[in-house]
Amino acid sequence: MLAIVSAMPEEISLVVESLTHVTTRELGRRAFHAGRLHGVEVVAVFSRWGKVAAAATVTQLVASFPVSRLVLSGVAGSVQRGLSIGDVVIGTGLLQHDLDPSPIFPRYEVPLLGKSLLEPDPRIRDRLVHAAQDFVREDLRSLVAPGELAAFRIGSPQVVGGLIASGDKFFASTREVEELRSRLPLVTCVEMEGAAVAQVCEEYGVPFGVVRTISDSANESSAQDFPRFIREVARHYSLGILERFVRAP
Repeated sequence: MLAIVSAMPEEISLVVESLTHVTTRELGRRAFHAGRLHGVEVVAVFSRWGKVAAAATVTQLVASFPVSRLVLSGVAGSVQRGLSIGDVVIGTGLLQHDLDPSPIFPRYEVPLLGKSLLEPDPRIRDRLVHAAQDFVREDLRSLVAPGELAAFRIGSPQVVGGLIASGDKFFASTREVEELRSRLPLVTCVEMEGAAVAQVCEEYGVPFGVVRTISDSANESSAQDFPRFIREVARHYSLGILERFVRAP
């Protein structure tokens, strides 16, 4: 069974609307929707926000359903120069930018796992790359209104692989982004759930992948850009890429 975990309720609601033969279970104040997406058996759930909430969601998920692989989708703020709103990042590695157990363990290292970088399954990662490329090339302009694409200056979005940094912080300051770049120069984008989900998957042996759509520049305009982008753009990215992913040979 494929687990679809979304970091935004607007995204997961559109996924659920596309499922057939749906049954819903309420567990730990979370709604888990099991059904089929283009014939593939899936369970879809909203992760909730932040590392603790997302880890609790995925722990409940893998304990309650026969999950064989997992995809986390959502949005992120850009850190890498050259990324624009509407670009897509496929995670090649995830870490917690706010984890610091030093001097007992090195900074960013997950205690007892012996690693700071958590790596997605390469087959899922590559399949997400192709799904995202096909979506932005063939589906985007038929699903997102031209006015919204123009408003966010989305022309020909990039699909890139990169390091994703997670932490319990919404970045809305150029100064904060520069500080993060100085510590972690290889980070592509920031969000609040991915590395926590990756840690649970690592500990339970569940292959996973992460796809993030750039929703803002993690600067002073982030709070203004964010709600409209989620409502009018991001949810279509999420469903469109996931549909391409499950329909791939």
